[in-house]
Amino acid sequence: MSERAAVRERLAALDWPALRASLDERGFASLPRLVEPAECDALVSLYGDARRFRKTVDMERHRFGRGEYKYFADPLPPLVAALRAEAYRRLAPIANDWERALQRGRDARAPRWPATLPALRALCAAQGQRLPTPLLLRYDAGGYNCLHRDLYGPCVFPLQLAVFLSEPGRDYDGGAFLLVEQRPRSQSVGEALLPRRGEAVLFATADRPRRGARGFHRAAMRHGVSTVTRGERWTLGVIFHDAKS
Repeated sequence: MSERAAVRERLAALDWPALRASLDERGFASLPRLVEPAECDALVSLYGDARRFRKTVDMERHRFGRGEYKYFADPLPPLVAALRAEAYRRLAPIANDWERALQRGRDARAPRWPATLPALRALCAAQGQRLPTPLLLRYDAGGYNCLHRDLYGPCVFPLQLAVFLSEPGRDYDGGAFLLVEQRPRSQSVGEALLPRRGEAVLFATADRPRRGARGFHRAAMRHGVSTVTRGERWTLGVIFHDAKS
């Protein structure tokens, strides 16, 4: 079975009504094991192959935190390409519902987000965003990632995916995945997650619709990683829109 077919099958087996409810209510959803242990190892092993990547970022140098990440170059590894294409196909209808909820009476007849990833990439390219954004992130003890949003240009798909390639408590301690939502005229609300190896989290890239007493309003979300206190932590980030640089 090809990587694309295997990923399609795994995604089809998930409880999408429950995932959708979690995304709508909390801005994120936890997925059971999406990537097998051998696949986690294979992804981590790519990190030393410079031909696979288009850009390396030293987080401390840019004051993003402490750690390092690398953006994959095209063509993406087959598993990463499959995750990106098949997850996008599932998420595009949710993203369009979110857009309609936030438009507040403006013309919402035409969906903003196309049904397939190639069509999204064409939309990005028309706005100068032509570089792939999936990435591998590595943290040693003392590493962390400041709260941020992955924007990369004017075309920002409202959902993204993180796949966790290390086992908490065995490979590393600390290093919780952080999600913080700023609610209008209210205090921020935070979550700290420790997904197991191979599990994933779907979450809002920037803003999401949140239902209030007078309908939907815009809630801003950011994500990051708390300090790793021991060991080594690896993550695959799957961002659907492309980047300018």
